[in-house]
Amino acid sequence: MFQSFDESASPAQGPARLAALRAVLAAEGLAGFIIPRADAHQGEYVAERDDRLAWLTSFTGSAGFAAALHDVAGVFIDGRYRTQVKAQVDLDHFTPVPWPEVSLAAWLKAQLPEGGEVGIDPWLHTVGGVMDLEAALVGSGIVLREVANLIDQVWQDQPAAPLAPVSVYEDALAGESHGDKRARLAADLRSAGHDAAVITLPDSLAWLLNIRGSDIPRNPIPHGFAVLHNSGAVDLFMAEEKLSPEVRAHLGNEVSLHPVAALETAVAALPGKIRLDRNTGPLALKQAIETGAGEVALGRDPCILPKACKNPVEIAGSREAHLRDGAAMCEFLAWYDEQPIGSLTEIDVVKQLEACRRATGALKEISFETISGTGPNGAVIHYRVSEKTNARLEDGHLLVLDSGGQYLDGTTDITRTLPVGAVGDTEKTCFTRVLQGMIAMSRLRFPKGLSGRDIDSVARAPLWEAGLDYDHGTGHGVGVYLCVHEGPQNLSRRGVEPLQAGMILSNEPGYYREGAFGIRIENLIVVQEAAALAEGDARPMMDFETLTYVPIDRRLIVADMLTEAQRDWLNGYHQTVRDKISPRLSDKAKLWLAQSCAPV
Repeated sequence: MFQSFDESASPAQGPARLAALRAVLAAEGLAGFIIPRADAHQGEYVAERDDRLAWLTSFTGSAGFAAALHDVAGVFIDGRYRTQVKAQVDLDHFTPVPWPEVSLAAWLKAQLPEGGEVGIDPWLHTVGGVMDLEAALVGSGIVLREVANLIDQVWQDQPAAPLAPVSVYEDALAGESHGDKRARLAADLRSAGHDAAVITLPDSLAWLLNIRGSDIPRNPIPHGFAVLHNSGAVDLFMAEEKLSPEVRAHLGNEVSLHPVAALETAVAALPGKIRLDRNTGPLALKQAIETGAGEVALGRDPCILPKACKNPVEIAGSREAHLRDGAAMCEFLAWYDEQPIGSLTEIDVVKQLEACRRATGALKEISFETISGTGPNGAVIHYRVSEKTNARLEDGHLLVLDSGGQYLDGTTDITRTLPVGAVGDTEKTCFTRVLQGMIAMSRLRFPKGLSGRDIDSVARAPLWEAGLDYDHGTGHGVGVYLCVHEGPQNLSRRGVEPLQAGMILSNEPGYYREGAFGIRIENLIVVQEAAALAEGDARPMMDFETLTYVPIDRRLIVADMLTEAQRDWLNGYHQTVRDKISPRLSDKAKLWLAQSCAPV
């Protein structure tokens, strides 16, 4: 299987590791050290070697950081992880801190009223992050000191850096050659007056050069760095052994290969204005530019927005990937409904679902660790089942099943909440409100130029009416055979990027009652220009095309709560699911699908 069920969190190891870190703090004369969940590339996902936050604290969430002082160690987590962190860390030694409600600067000032030096690794903090933190600490007596990573000094069995082979991503799937991409982005650099741009994000690198890798679990991306010159030429900094003759031939003469160790020296030698992304460029690279021949020009990674706005070939591929994945999901769901109540565990569900995806013959990887949480585990937003936590699906429970696949033509991400036997009225009422929010976002028309924060509340309104809400964004960006979480687009209160045609997003409102149950319903959607109305305002409008086609469980819907428009959308969606997916199914699954898509 792609997924394993080993216990990744080991809270008992945290105290000794924290003590070893504090001994180094004392030797260095530091008041503290900040441990982000980041690597030098500054993407969301890290290799095992770079997962220093999990090694120290046992917290395995995909976002967060820690600040270890001599007498307190804070683990900063957002709303997605406030249940999870309490189960994973030793609460006698690590203190969960609600972030961003409590900022790192405010916490440091409260814990270090006399000031002091706090260590940071300049490779693991972005330019913008350090600038903002230093500004917030002015007058506090707290100073950031750059040091070699202290965790690496005490992590005795730290894994080696990944060296997975790189593969070619064919132009027929990418929809554009890497030569055309480089030329297009180089023209943008020239227009901005920039001589070159430093690229650190692995998915930007993969997209730009039409390559893929497997240095990060579940994400087909390679580790490396690049300098894109305004001529269109690229200097690629990557381990030589990762590149086969086929890949080198694909890259061509305008892409020059260099060892990663040469990056700092090469960046320092760059003349002119060198673009570095404020939000993803490590502080160490800014300093390399400043100490050399060039001038730092803070600006966005040139790949970010072009990568987010998928071309017609990528969208067509994503449609096909979702239909294939939808058929696998329906085969699974037909199997699920045949199983006796009480006979399944969370792990049984994960194994069967992966088997259905593998049966397509096209699955390259799962796109993230499948979330299979029943009963109270369903209330842990990013729950990961292990042999230790594996729960049996019991009568009256809900099952939150969030999963996805990596296919050459697209990346999928879908959540369905399923009943186990007879589910209570409270759960059904909450489920229906979540469904109403998902439908509202699916049906939305909105003026061109709006961003995620402008429309996020549309999905929350039905929950707000009952005094309910959820502590995660309504949706994140998704790549095409790249990362299942992709920026800059998102649907959330913090989403400031205007939504543009071709951006793929998740639409996943939810509700979570700690200790009881969780609910989430998720489809992927793609932004498109809305068809003109026969009458009304003529201003440009946008809407969404749905990519995901899998039934939503009608047994959990309180039909009387739905408006006529909501009912019409749901019945229309289910008819489309049946039309698109049925020809791809076994006879048994076809019968199940027909029953599951009956009108509400």
